[in-house]
Amino acid sequence: MRLVTAAVVAALSLLAAASAFAAPAGRTKLNGNRPAWAKSAQRTGDVSSNEQIDVAVFLKWRNSADLDSFAAAVSNPRSAQYRQYLTPAEFRARFSPSQADVDAVSSWLKSQGLKVTGTPDNRHWVNATGTATDVTKAFGTTLGTYKYRGGEHRAPDSEPSAPTSIAGLITAVTGLEDGDFVTPSAAPPAGFVNAPPCSSYWAEKLATDKPKAFGKTQPYAPCGYDPAQLRGAYGTTAAVAGGNDGSGQRVAIVDAYAAPTIEQDTNTYSSRHGLPPVKLSQVWANPNLDNANGVPACGGANGWYGEETLDVEAVHGMAPGANIVYSGAASCYNNDMLAAVTRILDGGLAQIVSNSYGNAGEGGSAQEAQAEDDVYKQAAAQGIGIYFSSGDSGDEAANLGHPEADFPATDPWVTAVGGTSLAVGQSNSYLFETGWGTGKSSLVNGAWSPAPPGAFQYGAGGGTSTLFAQPGYQSGVVPSSLSSSSGTAMRVVPDVAADADPNTGMLVGETQTFSKRNVAYGEYRIGGTSLASPLFAGIMALADQAAGFQHGFANPALYAAYRTSAFRDVRPSNGKLAVVRNDYANSIDASGGVATSLRSLDHDSSLSTASGYDNVTGVGTPNGASFLAALSGR
Repeated sequence: MRLVTAAVVAALSLLAAASAFAAPAGRTKLNGNRPAWAKSAQRTGDVSSNEQIDVAVFLKWRNSADLDSFAAAVSNPRSAQYRQYLTPAEFRARFSPSQADVDAVSSWLKSQGLKVTGTPDNRHWVNATGTATDVTKAFGTTLGTYKYRGGEHRAPDSEPSAPTSIAGLITAVTGLEDGDFVTPSAAPPAGFVNAPPCSSYWAEKLATDKPKAFGKTQPYAPCGYDPAQLRGAYGTTAAVAGGNDGSGQRVAIVDAYAAPTIEQDTNTYSSRHGLPPVKLSQVWANPNLDNANGVPACGGANGWYGEETLDVEAVHGMAPGANIVYSGAASCYNNDMLAAVTRILDGGLAQIVSNSYGNAGEGGSAQEAQAEDDVYKQAAAQGIGIYFSSGDSGDEAANLGHPEADFPATDPWVTAVGGTSLAVGQSNSYLFETGWGTGKSSLVNGAWSPAPPGAFQYGAGGGTSTLFAQPGYQSGVVPSSLSSSSGTAMRVVPDVAADADPNTGMLVGETQTFSKRNVAYGEYRIGGTSLASPLFAGIMALADQAAGFQHGFANPALYAAYRTSAFRDVRPSNGKLAVVRNDYANSIDASGGVATSLRSLDHDSSLSTASGYDNVTGVGTPNGASFLAALSGR
């Protein structure tokens, strides 16, 4: 497992950058810290000299080569060191930067007029804040605004630099650019109600009053599967009923901000769906405010409340006895999200971490990716499994203009969870799964338009990384047609999958704002790989309990079970599966009209479901008792 060298990435991505000049005497350029999207042709102006900017200077781990080999060994079931994890204190003593190095970087930042605001327990980075004038002075680069992802974002005009005396300590400088924020993989609108008719289980109700598609009458979409249906489909009903319900296991969830009604909502949901009260603890930072208007950054906090609700209720539904820790980030910016993950690692708060967010592609700087990669190595060394949604925009071509897999799911030290469309039968039985990729056709003048499968709407993320080389656990499993399209074997995502299709998604419940006078609890169907990740994390809590140990970074163990009964191989459909779905135009009731559409299954951009490993569903979905037995070594 290795990161393609930052020098290679920087050379490929920064040819047009205005950074060809040598650093001033006594300073060293910090190459790889300018994002590839900051091209001179896209520059629109200068950043205001008074703009307040938060930066983080990441320091290198000590004994980094030793960390690579150690993290790999404790995660490999075939290694004599398997599961000999470190405590947070042991990790810091062995691999964290020294306090002297932290002090040296902090002193320099202060000397440049920046205010040092803290460092985490693992001493991995130093936070500082100051005006744009202070920042440009400190890092020897001007800051400009650039067109990117449909807006204007800040980025350095050249590679930053630092005094040569400390430059060798630094991995990355983040915060100079603000274009690489994360988005939740699915977040519901305020006040959402499923429009009838919908099915209690797959094909309960057929749309006989609507046009046929693919030569036959299609079913109405499920109303949303409840926890019992999902446990039945994934074969864990008997385990949970027998006490293998996640008891004693600790699962963390990371999102931005924190829903004020999450515990109340989850307990209301639990009482309605036969679950025990949730064992939930919450830790979060004060929200970072947008300096322009004093509201939480990234478009506000309430857009993330539904994401937190989905994540908590999905984990609780699959592992009702597990302890859930919610770690809320101060904003959706990468630094704050990474701080929320690190809080869990440094405190030893959980053994499994589910993250339902990601960047659109791998567009951040190479050194920022390296800094995050270091955090996920820490998790592996401490026996903590990190799970990331693979994304909800297929190959991202619609957003980026070209196919690109999403980071951090592409990092080789995390488990990327892709998505399926799941059919659950009347008795909570597993009927079938296929890859999640939705083609949408609207009902227009009595016909489906465009003709089925319609226009690509959304689907599971996946694809081949441009940053990370192929990890050993994927060798011999991932087809070379996927991993080596560039001539070099690279990391491919996802690793595994679970239900993600919003049209076959989970029923969740939360307090919603339906009008100024009506704030109430309601339930609705939702999906996205932000459903798949916590579903899989909940099943891993069952696997940890069944095995009697925490699996930590599980990819080596998961790939070792490839092509066994532990996984269901998600195969391509016949291309003729679909559901009919009604939606209220105003999201709440029929007063504004109802829109009817056909949602065709298994049409995921340029990604495709295939027999064996594929870039939509990875090695497959967990197969109940066989999965738990395989992960237990039985």
